[in-house]
Amino acid sequence: MPTCEDGFFEYLSSIDCSDVEVYAIPEGSVVFPKVPLMRIEGPAAVIQLLETPFLSLVNYASLVTTNAARHRLVAGKSKNLLEFGLRRAQGPDGGISASRYCYMGGFDATSNVAAGRLFGIPIRGTHSHAFVSSFMGLDDIIDRTLASSDGSNKCEDFVSLVQNWLARIKGAGSLSGTFGETNLSELAAFTSYALAFPNSFLALVDTYDVMRSGVPNFCAVALALNDMGYKAAGIRLDSGDLAYLSIETRKFFRAIEEEFGFVGFGKMNITASNDLNEETIDALNKQGHEVDAFGIGTYLVTCYAQAALGCVFKLVEINKQPRIKLSEDVTKVSIPCKKRCYRLYGKEGYPLVDIMTGEDEPAPKVGERLLCRHPFNESKRAYVVPQHVEELLKFYWPGTSSNPREELPSISEIRSRCMAHLDRMRPDHMRRLNPTPYKVSVSAKLYDFIHFLWLNEAPVGELE
Repeated sequence: MPTCEDGFFEYLSSIDCSDVEVYAIPEGSVVFPKVPLMRIEGPAAVIQLLETPFLSLVNYASLVTTNAARHRLVAGKSKNLLEFGLRRAQGPDGGISASRYCYMGGFDATSNVAAGRLFGIPIRGTHSHAFVSSFMGLDDIIDRTLASSDGSNKCEDFVSLVQNWLARIKGAGSLSGTFGETNLSELAAFTSYALAFPNSFLALVDTYDVMRSGVPNFCAVALALNDMGYKAAGIRLDSGDLAYLSIETRKFFRAIEEEFGFVGFGKMNITASNDLNEETIDALNKQGHEVDAFGIGTYLVTCYAQAALGCVFKLVEINKQPRIKLSEDVTKVSIPCKKRCYRLYGKEGYPLVDIMTGEDEPAPKVGERLLCRHPFNESKRAYVVPQHVEELLKFYWPGTSSNPREELPSISEIRSRCMAHLDRMRPDHMRRLNPTPYKVSVSAKLYDFIHFLWLNEAPVGELE
């Protein structure tokens, strides 16, 4: 038995959003609770139908982007962050969108090739452990030729060149005794991968033994590539004590540089993965490590620390009549009426407070003293003299309005905006432990109206 009448679906197919206007805070902006992310105006029935799609689109996007930004803050600006979450994401749609939002939140690249193609996100990755273990030995490599990077010459037996370098590394005085016989099937895998991708050779070195096999084998292939004019991209560590192994690997790279005069080899890129999250990266930073890039997957795209974001969609005005939603939980009381939102900056350039005003109130002015009030706590209030005023809500979907709308930025511009906004925040607001709460306020006039409407709408109790 159908649960909906056919007429309802016919109605849905007949409506459009031509009468809808959408105001929103630009993507990539730092936002805080109670400040409207969007303001949607239009026919009530159409707007109500937009509630679920808007919340679905905004909640996950904001959550993942925030999670990515938190990882960026703990890793620091100097480290590359790679999103490796497709296999652990909430289905293919979640995986594709997570790649986009992680890039917006400060990640540098993704292993998701489809997302890279769709959104123009840089693609980074390595081969798998299965690729390494699929090789039995050097005889598995059929085509052994490699042309030099400038095309001026060709090495007919690149495998032999690699073997020669491995023998030289093993016989080097500064590396004496650091390893014995390496795993030759691993060497075959690395050599084959380098023949296929000589410009981006990044090897996963922990299939068998990092320091006794993976790193020496990588170095032999990297030095052979160097002879042909190529530069290896680095290694990836995916298990074990990442701090210790990265430090020991760095020592090995520096010894190679000193032994063979390969300038820059000591700074070869080291990438670490293996269920990393904010806490493990913070712990690595405190221990000390030599990791240049972090590949993060499960904890990033699934937002393991907080599985969902609680954005809500509330009616605040209808037919020019402000409306309020009350609750015994004051955090769920809505702020009524059509509003404008501003961010006020202080002398040091940091944001001081966000303030909401009624639509018809004059905008805050630079240098003019303004009373900012907590929406619900009468004792929390402060005067602010802003040095800069930024209006937050921009006009994106015009409906029937003739006002010009904002152009949608590229994903790179959104990412740059996110990084700039994070840099602009006061450090104590951004610290991981016990951050200072950022102030969100309303104007004195809006404060008075909220409490007038609250008293007007709340039923009066009766005691007997």
